[in-house]
Amino acid sequence: MAEKKNILTYAGLKQYEDELQNLKVYRRKEVAQKIKEAREQGDLSENAEYDAAKDEQRDIELRIEELEKLLKNAEVVVEDEIDLEKINVGCKVKVFEIEEDEEMEFRIVGSTEANSLQNKISNESPVGRALLGKKVGDIVDVETQIGVIQYKVLEIQRVS
Repeated sequence: MAEKKNILTYAGLKQYEDELQNLKVYRRKEVAQKIKEAREQGDLSENAEYDAAKDEQRDIELRIEELEKLLKNAEVVVEDEIDLEKINVGCKVKVFEIEEDEEMEFRIVGSTEANSLQNKISNESPVGRALLGKKVGDIVDVETQIGVIQYKVLEIQRVS
């Protein structure tokens, strides 16, 4: 079975590449130094610094492996080629939540980049999935845990 593609914006790709570079170049060396210093303290069986450094080393290696797998299966959305006639991954979307009488703005991103604090919603989330393919003026019903929420699509933009 083919592995799932990780849809990323260019900014997301750059962020993950930078994190991977930092882990490989700097963090590995830092932890290796911590392990070396802890070893020099003698008995490793009761050395909390050594245990903590080994745990940190394990976590870094796991994250490196995770990032390499994510990047290997990455599919980058080219923002300049996005069709602004309809909502796609990589768009910034302004919607009007009808019941709450409130305007909201979302960026539609792949699931690995989703971050609700930054208004980045996944294309796989209920709202993201419902908005995909819609056009300005469309009314969208989104099935949520609290019931159906209606949004009117006001604007579709490229992310600047």
